[in-house]
Amino acid sequence: MAAWDGAPSTDHLGLLFQGNNLRTLGAEALGKLLRQNKSIRSLILEWNSLGAWEEGFSFFCQGLGANNSLQQLDLRNNQINHQGAGELAMALKQNASLQELGKFAFCTDLRWNNIGLLGGRALLNCLHSNKTLKRLELAGNNVPSDILKAVEQAVDHNQDRQTILSETQNRTYILSKEVLSLKDEKNKQFLDLMDTIDKQREEIARSSRMSAARVSQLQEALDEQHSIMNSLKAKLQMTEAALALSEQKVHNLGELLNATKQEQTSMAEHHFTELQQQRQEGADREGKLLRDLSAASEKNLLLRNQVDELEKKCKVQQDQLFQVKQDLTNTTAELKLRAVQAEERLEMEKRRFKQSLEDMESLRVKEVSTGFLQHPAVGLSLELSQVKAAALSERGQAEEELIKVRNQARLEEQQRLEHLEEKLRLMTESRDEAQNCCFKQKQMVAEAQAKASQLSLQADGLRRRLEELQQDLNSKDEEKVMEVNKVKVELQEQIGHLQAERAAQDGLREKIAALERQLKALSSNHREALLDKEGEISMLLEKLRVKEANISRMREEEAQRASFLQNAIMAYVQGSPLGTHSSRK
Repeated sequence: MAAWDGAPSTDHLGLLFQGNNLRTLGAEALGKLLRQNKSIRSLILEWNSLGAWEEGFSFFCQGLGANNSLQQLDLRNNQINHQGAGELAMALKQNASLQELGKFAFCTDLRWNNIGLLGGRALLNCLHSNKTLKRLELAGNNVPSDILKAVEQAVDHNQDRQTILSETQNRTYILSKEVLSLKDEKNKQFLDLMDTIDKQREEIARSSRMSAARVSQLQEALDEQHSIMNSLKAKLQMTEAALALSEQKVHNLGELLNATKQEQTSMAEHHFTELQQQRQEGADREGKLLRDLSAASEKNLLLRNQVDELEKKCKVQQDQLFQVKQDLTNTTAELKLRAVQAEERLEMEKRRFKQSLEDMESLRVKEVSTGFLQHPAVGLSLELSQVKAAALSERGQAEEELIKVRNQARLEEQQRLEHLEEKLRLMTESRDEAQNCCFKQKQMVAEAQAKASQLSLQADGLRRRLEELQQDLNSKDEEKVMEVNKVKVELQEQIGHLQAERAAQDGLREKIAALERQLKALSSNHREALLDKEGEISMLLEKLRVKEANISRMREEEAQRASFLQNAIMAYVQGSPLGTHSSRK
């Protein structure tokens, strides 16, 4: 005994009991284990002769039928006969989880047993109830080839059914996910539409229920008509009353048929008008959405043009700002150059003044030296004072001119700087406004694009919804038309049957009239025959009385003769020796 993981995946648990000579107790223990354990996926019981122990194998099969987790089972060479196969078939009918009967995954075996024809039929019958068993091999069991082929076909059908079921489950899971996501996204947007659709569905369901009730009423009426016709066939002597009743029923059925036709036509007209209204509403909504989309696209184009114009303006303002900055740098450079030139002029004036002072000083020294030699004191002092006064006045004028030039240059530079700063500030403000306006325009464009995409999605969703509703309405109309046609065909058949029965009843009535005429003729003939027979009977009675009188007379004569003969015999007997001997006794 060993535990074995026989499945292809690692989470399946398997048990291996190959060649362990399990008997009744072992089979019962395995049955209890299968009843209680829900984790075993594979069970290998090859070469154990379980079929030889009928009670233990029956208990094992009961446990197998109660287990819902086992997927693989190997019972090769276990001496299973047709009775054991029947028990196993009953267990397989109850067990819907077992997928394979065999060794390991993808290998199914019940080979080398003694199942036979009856066991094969039992297993084949169990496959009609068990739709999960994928493989079942019955080689070496004396099972006919046709049963083996039928088993293979049933197992293949189960495999195909399982694959189709898994595919449909996967598809339904994927579709349910998509449907849930779509429902979560579009739930708020389509509440009104869903309400109208629910109302329409309720009306359609109500109309279908009403039509189903009418069809059931018609069916009941038809069943009642069948019962009436059967009773008419069974009771031919009540043909007149049954014929009147059938005519009344035919009239009622005609009225019901006319009523149903009128109701169907009214319902069809109502559904057609509703469909037209829904189509008109869908077309109006679609046109409105298209108009909104075109308006949004036009607005989007207008906003794009405005954005382009604003970008161009912004670019022009940036160029102007760059030009202003360049002018500012040029003016600052020019002012600096003028300041440098003014300082150079001032230095030159200083040097000139200094040079003039030095010259004057040297001249004064020379004059003083020459004056001391010539002694012209008054004239030299006057000239010296005049020269000093002229030098001082020139120096003051030069300083005043320098200060004026400096102040004027500073004022011009400040004014130009203030003008340029104001212009720069205005241009930055206009640039910021242009950027803000551009950003707002971009936001409006993005919102318009989002709104346009949302409107297009809504239009697509509404279009798909309208197509689905159209398909549903077409399918419902087709179903109703089919049902009405079916009811019409059935009613026509019933009417044909009733007409045939009526013709048969007319034939029967004619036959009954012919029979009545024959009966009248026969009764008259019979009456005449009776009269003849009565005369003959009276004659026969007379003859019978005569015969009876003769017979009574003959009986009396015979009685007299018998009494005479008896007296004679008694006298003869008494007179003979035998009579004396008997008298003595």
